[in-house]
Amino acid sequence: MKALYFNDFGDNSVLKYGDINSPQINANQILVKTQFIGLNFADIYRRRGTYHIEKHQPYINGYEALGEVVAIGNHVNEVKLKDKVFFVDVPFANAEYVSVPSENAIRVPENLDSKVVASVGLQGLTADFLAHDLGKNMPGGNVFIHGISGGVGQILSQILTSDGMNVYGSTSTSAKQNLALNQGAVKVFLRTTPWSQSLQGKFDTIYDGVGKTLEQSLSLATNKGKVVFYGMAGGNPPKIDPLKLLVQSKSILTGDLWDYLNSADERKKRSQRLFSYFQKGKIRVSEPTIFPLSEGQKAYEYLESGKSAGKILLRP
Repeated sequence: MKALYFNDFGDNSVLKYGDINSPQINANQILVKTQFIGLNFADIYRRRGTYHIEKHQPYINGYEALGEVVAIGNHVNEVKLKDKVFFVDVPFANAEYVSVPSENAIRVPENLDSKVVASVGLQGLTADFLAHDLGKNMPGGNVFIHGISGGVGQILSQILTSDGMNVYGSTSTSAKQNLALNQGAVKVFLRTTPWSQSLQGKFDTIYDGVGKTLEQSLSLATNKGKVVFYGMAGGNPPKIDPLKLLVQSKSILTGDLWDYLNSADERKKRSQRLFSYFQKGKIRVSEPTIFPLSEGQKAYEYLESGKSAGKILLRP
C-alpha cells in the first residue's frame, strides 16, 4: 500500500511517500480503506519527536480517518463489509489501509456527507468534550475562546452558541474574524490589536488551546470563573502560582479526551450528540483543505503556517 512515513524525527523534509507493507488484522479488528485522513497539530509534534508516537518501522503518523470496511475479523459483529466508518484514536492513519479495533470504529451517519464527518471527527469530539464535560456552562453565561476560527474553535463556538451561551473570541486575521461572527459569535478580537485589558474579569469560562496565553486567560476570568486548558498550539504555558488562583476563587480545568472516549458505548453516545448539532443545522464548518496523500509535506507545511481556517485532510 501507499503511505506517508518517516524514519527519523525532524522537520517536514523527513516525510516520505511510497510503498510499505499493508497491515494485517486479528479476530477483533477490521481493515479500513481510507477515503479522508485528518491532519492535526499533534501529528506535527509526533513528527518532531516531542509527542508520543506508536513504534513502527518506518514511523507512520496520524490517528484519525474515514473510509470503507474492506475486511472483518472473525469475532467482529458490530460492523459489516462496505460500511462507512471513521475513527479518531487509531495509529498509522497516514496510509491507504488501517487496521482498526472494531470498538474504535464509529459508523458514519447516512444523512451526513463523508467530507463533513471527516472534517469534524477529532476536533468535533474534542469540542463536545470541552463543552459538556469540562465547561458545563449555563445558558446566558459569557465565554471566551482563543483561536475561535480553528478546527476545534469553530465547532466549540457553535456548540456553546446553540446551547445558549454568549460567545466571544480571538483570532489572527480579519477573514477569520468574519467567519467566527458569521457562525454566531458576539464579538471577535484580532490578536494583533490590544483588547484584553478592557475585558479582565468579564468571562465565566475561557477556553484556551493556545497554551502561552494561559495567564491572559486567567485575567479574563471572573472571580469564581474557570479556564479550560486543552492544548499548546502557540507554545508551552507559563507556570501558574496556585495561591493567586486561591485568593480569586479561579480554577483551571483540563483533561484528556481519551479518558472519556474510552469505550464503544462512549464513542457512539458522544458522536451521536455531536452529529445531532449538524443534523439540526446548528453547526456549519469551513470547507476543508484537501491534499493528496502524496503531497503530505505540503499539507504539514500548510498546517504549520497558521493560514488554514478549518480542517486539513489527506486523500489517498
